[in-house]
Amino acid sequence: MNAVIPAAGYGTRFLPATKAVPKEMLPIGNKPAIQLIVEEAVAAGAERVVIVTSPDKPALRRHFEPDAVWHERLKNKPEADAEMFRIEELAKRISFVDQLQQRGLGHAVLQAEPALRGDKTPVLVLLGDALVDGSEPCACELARTADEVAPDASWVGLERVPMERVSRYGVITGDQIGANGRVYRVSGLVEKPSPEEAPSDLAIAGRYLLQPVIFDYLSTQIPGKGGEIQLTDAIMRSLEITGVFGFRYSGKRHDIGNPQGYLTALTSINPTILNS
Repeated sequence: MNAVIPAAGYGTRFLPATKAVPKEMLPIGNKPAIQLIVEEAVAAGAERVVIVTSPDKPALRRHFEPDAVWHERLKNKPEADAEMFRIEELAKRISFVDQLQQRGLGHAVLQAEPALRGDKTPVLVLLGDALVDGSEPCACELARTADEVAPDASWVGLERVPMERVSRYGVITGDQIGANGRVYRVSGLVEKPSPEEAPSDLAIAGRYLLQPVIFDYLSTQIPGKGGEIQLTDAIMRSLEITGVFGFRYSGKRHDIGNPQGYLTALTSINPTILNS
């Protein structure tokens, strides 16, 4: 599979910190969040990772670039230097594209299509401000479940949210299938509904595994909620072609795009995520 990480947002919820430092570069332990998300994608089997960013965020590119100056500084610190080389190995899978206009998540994902050069393999989408803390990387859990249940379908990662918060998410309706109670056959998606309009409390939360036909739908998708190109709208249009399933993952998602969520992640995330 390939992976796309949308990371072009302005980070306005985290100002003034994000005026100079992209939110994806904020540290979780000794690693920036973007590195943890790239590592999750690679662990799930992604051969190529496209980071959709902005010209205003050169730090993301610089983090993964080879740096002879740092290798010279670390010549007497082999463990730290080895970590720098490991980051450079990750970078061999990474390409960057710019989203020049903020037109929604669907528009961000669409920007990655040229970098994938027509590859017809599934696309793992991992939001750049969502970390999922669990015994197994969330993307690995999602990819394994998809492979076991319906490998030719599109999949969305789910979590239950309080009804007063459903207006922040895309929300599904569907039938629970399978013995573990975590898989759903999706029959509908509603983007950011009011609590009264929400068909369930199952929110799409930070992880997707989509068939490549999604790019065809995104390229013709008209603006939806908020005047933006919504990824959920394109997924809904593709439902009859690919089928769509939801997987309620076992880990806990941390919204690190806002100060409170970031602080919660720092104090509660499992330290083993830093050693992947």
